[in-house]
Amino acid sequence: MAYLSVGDCRLFYLLDGPEDRPVVMFSNSIGSDLGMWDTQVPSVSKRFRVLRYDSRGHGRSDAPQGPYTIDRLGLDAATLIDGLGLRQVSFCGLSKGGMVGMWLGANAPHMLNRLVLANTSSNLGPPEFWDERIRVAQADGMAALADVVINRWFTPEFIHRAPAEIDRCRRMLVATPADGYAACCAAIRDMDLDTAMQGIRTPTLVIVGDRDPATPPSHGEKIAEAIAGSSLVRLSASHLSNIEAANDFNTAVMTHLAG
Repeated sequence: MAYLSVGDCRLFYLLDGPEDRPVVMFSNSIGSDLGMWDTQVPSVSKRFRVLRYDSRGHGRSDAPQGPYTIDRLGLDAATLIDGLGLRQVSFCGLSKGGMVGMWLGANAPHMLNRLVLANTSSNLGPPEFWDERIRVAQADGMAALADVVINRWFTPEFIHRAPAEIDRCRRMLVATPADGYAACCAAIRDMDLDTAMQGIRTPTLVIVGDRDPATPPSHGEKIAEAIAGSSLVRLSASHLSNIEAANDFNTAVMTHLAG
């Protein structure tokens, strides 16, 4: 297993695809692990080296005591890029991963070639929403959140037609350490990238799901308006659009990366 130490945390990561190709780094949403990108790896790894990692507090990475901050999560990603000897990557992040991508675009642009910000937000309140998520996770465990989160991740139609995929994502969510999830909830609660994202100059693609209740299309539209020269793609999906609309998501990402 591959780990890289980032201060008080070991980050678990995987590399797929040809070693001599440019690197695309994927960053997962809150409550998921790097397995959320399984539907991207086969197509993307044909042309790129694919780097996936578990955020601190998630998957097989460590879960140091929180709360975390978006600065901390962004520094984790930057340290992983540097620690693996990668001069520059293209970065694709969804939800929390997209927030990390915005942080990198604003604070470490020299590390980025291209940027994909999917189903994400620069400022995601209200704080009371995240406080309640923290309370439930710590008091009752991740299983208590499973139904409400799954119903925000996917449309009812997808839940009905893809039971095996829903079961896989449910197991991924429930396996997330409650304290790590809560610490990342605090990072999202306290995040404000409204000003920082206006300075991003990396070529950027913004992806929104037209039925996403977690980060509604208006949040992505706001990001696309703030980042000069960015483009916006709308997918027929809810929050985890990379899974629910995998083919269209992959086409959009590959087109942007090839540009």
